[in-house]
Amino acid sequence: MLQRKLDETFAAFGLTSWEFDVLATLRRSGAPYCLAPTALFSALMITSGTMTHRLKGLETRELVQRLPNRDDARSVLVQLTPTGLALIDRAVEAHVENERRILVSIKPSDLVALDARLSRLLAVLEPVGDVV
Repeated sequence: MLQRKLDETFAAFGLTSWEFDVLATLRRSGAPYCLAPTALFSALMITSGTMTHRLKGLETRELVQRLPNRDDARSVLVQLTPTGLALIDRAVEAHVENERRILVSIKPSDLVALDARLSRLLAVLEPVGDVV
């Protein structure tokens, strides 16, 4: 049910949740918003084949571009285009506001308790030292 609420916001920007994830990951990397495909698919926990397919679609829409890697002539880098950067900036703002609307009915003290319990669960699922 939560994913449906999130997807509604992404759809308002012509994005699916996976497209949002790819663009947001590039955005979080900081200027110049560029990562190697390996770093992208590792961060998103998908296969390289899936990443290749997704990048083709985003490239077709001119949201990302592939650039030669100056440090490794055998590889490329994926970078947000100005169009992709503008889109993800607007989509992230709407996404944060949507999350705020979803959580507004929960008392602050309950949110603190929920955060603590989810942190405990995360510690079990992703022990310190595990690298994703």
